[in-house]
Amino acid sequence: MTIKKFQGKTEAEATALAKEEFGAGTVIMNVKEIKPKGLLRSFKTSMYEVTAAIEESEPSQPARQAAPVNMPTAGNINVAADEPISIPRAEEMKEVFATVESTWANSMPQEKKEEEKKAVSAVNNVSAGAAGSSSSNNLEEKLENLQSLLEKKLSQPPEEQKEEEFLKETPSDENLKFVKMIYSILLENEVNEKYCNQIMDEVEKVMKKGASLDYILSSIYQKMILKFGQPQPIKLSEHKLKVVFFIGPTGVGKTTTIAKIASRFKVEKGKKVALYTADTYRIAAAEQLRTYANILDTPLNIVYSSKELNEELQKAQEEEFDLVLVDTAGFSHKNEEQRGETKELIDLVPEEFDKEVYLVLSATTKYRDLLEIADIYKANFDFKMIFTKLDETSCYGNILNMKLYTGADLSYTTYGQNVPEDIEIFNSQNIVKLLLGGK
Repeated sequence: MTIKKFQGKTEAEATALAKEEFGAGTVIMNVKEIKPKGLLRSFKTSMYEVTAAIEESEPSQPARQAAPVNMPTAGNINVAADEPISIPRAEEMKEVFATVESTWANSMPQEKKEEEKKAVSAVNNVSAGAAGSSSSNNLEEKLENLQSLLEKKLSQPPEEQKEEEFLKETPSDENLKFVKMIYSILLENEVNEKYCNQIMDEVEKVMKKGASLDYILSSIYQKMILKFGQPQPIKLSEHKLKVVFFIGPTGVGKTTTIAKIASRFKVEKGKKVALYTADTYRIAAAEQLRTYANILDTPLNIVYSSKELNEELQKAQEEEFDLVLVDTAGFSHKNEEQRGETKELIDLVPEEFDKEVYLVLSATTKYRDLLEIADIYKANFDFKMIFTKLDETSCYGNILNMKLYTGADLSYTTYGQNVPEDIEIFNSQNIVKLLLGGK
């Protein structure tokens, strides 16, 4: 994995520089505004700094299978889900990190001791947070400190970023305790065992180099962000009418999500937006969307067939609308008849329109049901994903599970009923922090 910083006068300019160098696989990990300093700062403009990364290509390997409990563990990490995993007590982990700190202190130059001591102190918060200690010593603090640590490392000139300064020899058994603790946290957040093992496989490569604990955590953090990829929200076309379909099972919040997105484009971006509904099975659904349409002062059309939809889209294009959001009928993924009607509605949209499909899923749905839903919809639609109801769950592993299972891009997350609030473009940094036990 290659990580580099790019600066520009705007966020778009810095991002463009990153993509120009790294290519289509670029993942933007962080965006920071750099405000001018000094006596003349009022006459200067801010700069934007983008931290970008790209995963180095590696030979594909078969997915790791869960190891049996009695599998030999010499020289390897055996963290199969059926192996009993206990999170070390805070007292035990304090002893671990005290040993690590002592080892480092005796093996590094004097000028590096204070910097590394702060890093180790920050890592101490991981064990305290996992063990349920006070809010001042939790994993969230460590993750916040981790971002600063990464920024500091990346800001050093190339000649100062020597691997031996970042990779310190630490006792392998202490590293193993630390990694098992992170593994346990991921499992508690309902990350599927297969994907946990994939992450641990990558971490094991780092541990063989004798990496320090802060480097292990930063590696996990970066790898998980890369797995989520770059979010793909709705982007308007310059020359075509954008038509966006929202599909998904009943009760996941499609109609409310449509209202939030419509409000963002209409009120905040000043775009001309129209709402359509093909949900003719529930009168309440059309009335709910009509209420939002009246508030936003935007038209609402009820369509009963693909022919009627295409006629309305032609009118919208003639009237120079920028965006049409189409609410489809929410139905069980096992209902073949309704699924066929939705597929026909989407497939028969003429190519003159810029068409996209978004699968809306609830973060509270069981993983087994999500897999079945994904299998049915993947066979019929090419979609991006929106996750709703993040405020109704404390486990976020299914978001990572579905991203890795479907390969579909993530776009938005919602976390409440307030319109137009309670929606944001998918933020991989926040979700990874939550998956690692932060807040």
